[in-house]
Amino acid sequence: MSGARERLIELYGASVAGANVESLTADAVASVPLERRRRVWVFAVGKAARAMANAAVATLDRALAEVAGGVVVSPEEGDSPSGTVTMLTGDHPIPGRRSFTASARIGEMLGQKRGTDLGIVLLSGGASSLIGAPMRGLSESDMSQLFELLLGSGLDIHQVNAIRKRFSVWGAGRMALALAPARTYCFAVSDVPGDDLATIGSGPCVPDPTKVQQVIALLEGARLYGRIASSFRQYLHDSARGAIPETPKPSHPAFAHVTARVIANNKGALAAAAAQARRLNFVTTIVDEPLLGDASAAGVRVADALIAARGRAERGSTQCVIWGGETTVALRGPAPPGGRCQELALAAAKHLADAGERAEGISILAAGTDGRDGPTNAAGAIVDESTWGAIATGGRDPAAALRAHESHDALAAANALFSPGPTGTNVMDVTIGLIDRQF
Repeated sequence: MSGARERLIELYGASVAGANVESLTADAVASVPLERRRRVWVFAVGKAARAMANAAVATLDRALAEVAGGVVVSPEEGDSPSGTVTMLTGDHPIPGRRSFTASARIGEMLGQKRGTDLGIVLLSGGASSLIGAPMRGLSESDMSQLFELLLGSGLDIHQVNAIRKRFSVWGAGRMALALAPARTYCFAVSDVPGDDLATIGSGPCVPDPTKVQQVIALLEGARLYGRIASSFRQYLHDSARGAIPETPKPSHPAFAHVTARVIANNKGALAAAAAQARRLNFVTTIVDEPLLGDASAAGVRVADALIAARGRAERGSTQCVIWGGETTVALRGPAPPGGRCQELALAAAKHLADAGERAEGISILAAGTDGRDGPTNAAGAIVDESTWGAIATGGRDPAAALRAHESHDALAAANALFSPGPTGTNVMDVTIGLIDRQF
């Protein structure tokens, strides 16, 4: 499998390069109309925050703009792009002390802005947690608990962030309110299906389309309403009866001062991977339908599609099939080591093993474009029809691991994990299948 693994890693690298946030951010910031004597504030939050902030500040410096201040919040430590910009590390995927400190620092900076200033907000995946402080009067520990419950709920990212933003101090357009009346430009790297700006980073600069009754219904449907803190339930109740204002809606005047758009997304990453595959003379297909829903079920669908394609493939050809999306894993307790890409890969490995000779020559990479899958150091995994048996040979029960969502340790036993390290971007996940039809 070594040759297939190397080719899959090459295609993954091409997909990440297709979401090059530095060049895309530089182009976006260069389009911002800058007026003389107008101070600029830069706020960058997310897994791509450092790269985006560096590109933004360099572009502003070339335009001789005054960067009055700002905050960069990333999962990893790094140097500030400017002497006036504070560089901080937040917690992910569960907000903790560092996230709460970063959120407070943003508030301090926003308190110094003037109405004549200009704000640039740069968002990428992970922002919800990295500055996930609760609204005034709500407990930070309860906020952490909420995030942990939602992480294993099986809800999709749109539903999860519809809930999280309700309680987040900067979510649901509240950063736009704090920046108003300053003109604000928000540039986002999308890590959500459909590139919904109200979902990316919990929508700090755009209106919230969700009503409180919908949030309550989501929590009840996921059987979480009774498990969240009583103060959070009271907050929802008070909002429903009008004692607490609804989240900011499109009619709020603050949004008249905001321009927001997506500058990088999963589609661009898939196109870049496909272009590289074609340069390698692979017969290449991008699947239009994104991989969503249960990760294990998605793994079966991927394996099925590749087995069927193998049956149609010409002998001597190499076929490449590429998917994008973001699946979910529903947990009943604390999260074991693993992630959605690893679970998808493990389920696909079982299906390939079950197919026997019909799966020969098929290999699959499933990985997050940010270089991390769940609370692990792996981005995902690379599997083929031999992986399932190799897990057993390595001393693990793969079937038991799949049932218990313990994909990380199982895949580690087969040396199937893929760990490229942080990539500096985050545009959801990519799944790449290769079919080497030699016989």
